[in-house]
Amino acid sequence: MDNKIVLGLPKGSLNNVNRGNTYQLFVDAGYEVKGYEPGKEENEIQILNDPEIRGFLSRPQSAPVELNRGILDIAIVGEDWVREESVNLPEDLTIKLGDLNYGQTRLIVAVPNEDPYDSLTEFFQANQERETPILCFTEYPNLTKQYFMENEGYQEKFGNKTPLVQVRGLWDGENEQVQIINSDGATEVYIAKGADLIVDNTQTGSSLRKAGLKILDTIMESSAGLYAGPRCQGSKLQKAQMIYEQLFGATKARKYFDVKFNVSNKKVEEVKELLLSHEFCSDEPTVVQGTSFSQVNVLIPKTKFPEMLQAVKGYGASAIVRENVKQYVE
Repeated sequence: MDNKIVLGLPKGSLNNVNRGNTYQLFVDAGYEVKGYEPGKEENEIQILNDPEIRGFLSRPQSAPVELNRGILDIAIVGEDWVREESVNLPEDLTIKLGDLNYGQTRLIVAVPNEDPYDSLTEFFQANQERETPILCFTEYPNLTKQYFMENEGYQEKFGNKTPLVQVRGLWDGENEQVQIINSDGATEVYIAKGADLIVDNTQTGSSLRKAGLKILDTIMESSAGLYAGPRCQGSKLQKAQMIYEQLFGATKARKYFDVKFNVSNKKVEEVKELLLSHEFCSDEPTVVQGTSFSQVNVLIPKTKFPEMLQAVKGYGASAIVRENVKQYVE
């Protein structure tokens, strides 16, 4: 693959216009991307204005493995999948270059609404005397096994015994009374099919509620980040850090508006004081003075815009224009 940095771009929900839209993130960061438009992804992806990057489509579940094996140099992937792959490793092989503040999700333990327990500990304590195996379906067998074995209720009954884990034809573990079975998606449906509990990721919990499930525990919270594998060193690591800064600037920009308005020259100093004292601008407002009016330009957090709007209108501001920000690099 010569000296190009090999980038894994996520397939699935992280490139969905309603959730992550990683394609748009790269566009906002200044990259010209071909072959990665949501719903039209190709296996090999071109970054037209940066020939040093070679892009490939990668499933979130596979990206951490591809990083660890040196197939990818860097990848955008959720922290939940990175941890799932690293649980059984003696040390973390991947480096988190930074969080990208989207694709937020929680990894949770869920059971039917009618079940009488409110925590995983209560679940294990209530099922200590049952004769049939406890069945749990999940896409995260490694994290699930670790979480179960650290649970107080599990330890009371089973001590340090390892739950039986089944990933397709592979079986491992000694405790057949607690069985963790790998699923390939639509995990919440397994409760209706007879499973006792599931471990799954959720954003809003709506799919769980539709399936008649409730959350017992939260194992971890996760979001998308840019990760580097052990092969990403030297000049490649420097390049990877530059890519992260570009992407982070685009994610940070999503929290701001670029606002311009006109105000009488007589009111300019008062308006500047207002903007600074209420932190209605990033550093200080930009003022371009005309004969009778001045144009004022501020970069403002979206959460503060309604308050600022009302305040500057009180000083007679006019021709107020609000625009989205594509890139914000400090």
